[in-house]
Amino acid sequence: MLGGYYALLACGLSFMFGVMRIINLAHGSLAVLAAYMLFVLAERFEVHPLLGLVVVVPVMALIGWVLHRLVLERSARAGALLPLLSTFGLASVLDNSMFQAFGADTRSLAPYIDSLSFDGWTLPGGIIVGQLAVLTLVVAMVLLGGLHLMLARTALGRRIRAAAHDPDTAQLVGVDAARGVCGVNRDRHDDGGHCRSLPCHAGHVRPLHRSLQLIFAFEAVIIGGAGSLWGTLVGGIVLGIAQSIGAQVHPQGFLIAGHVVFLVVLLARVYAADTLRRWTRTFRSRFGSQATTP
Repeated sequence: MLGGYYALLACGLSFMFGVMRIINLAHGSLAVLAAYMLFVLAERFEVHPLLGLVVVVPVMALIGWVLHRLVLERSARAGALLPLLSTFGLASVLDNSMFQAFGADTRSLAPYIDSLSFDGWTLPGGIIVGQLAVLTLVVAMVLLGGLHLMLARTALGRRIRAAAHDPDTAQLVGVDAARGVCGVNRDRHDDGGHCRSLPCHAGHVRPLHRSLQLIFAFEAVIIGGAGSLWGTLVGGIVLGIAQSIGAQVHPQGFLIAGHVVFLVVLLARVYAADTLRRWTRTFRSRFGSQATTP
């Protein structure tokens, strides 16, 4: 079930990287910002956190649109390095602003959702499954499935895929590449409104929590395959299982096991790709020369 949270956290990062080829280092900070929005609504205005999503999700979509127009669209024209520097600076500003506003104390939405944060179902064999964990996994699957259907079946999805594959050619045939990519940022931040709110109901959030959020999201994306939505779900589940097993072995194994699995998959992808390229060159040189011999 932990993998559902990681998939939910990583789906926006994977979606954006698959379309724009940009890694947004402010992804974790924006997720934490969404959680603090829900916390403020619950604490000061007594709005139930699940109802608060009706406000937070559109706000995050607007933030995504502004971020794209003012930062990502302009920095992406200068190459791959400038978006990294720009989003890193944005993350630092957001982290320090939230630290100034909320302090270093951890906050949680658990007191505002009654018993949902700790209720569970007992399965055969004495296995207890948390209701919030199941809800997080279901939301992750619905969002990933919705994004997949949108990309595969709708006109907007076709425009986004065309703009991602070849923006210049898409522009020539009448596709507004900038509008399609802007839609990606809006959708990604819609996901960001969901991705941190559900786990915050039971867990804790603090201003400088974004580093772990970004690392977990990035690891889930790499394990599942960059740009693959369903691969992101698989990557999140694999990461969650590895961390759960590591926690049973040693208290510090929770983090170490996840990082080890990430490194193993990353190295396997690099070396497997290199080996495949060598085999392909050998095959072409051997059989290609035989085909041209009279």
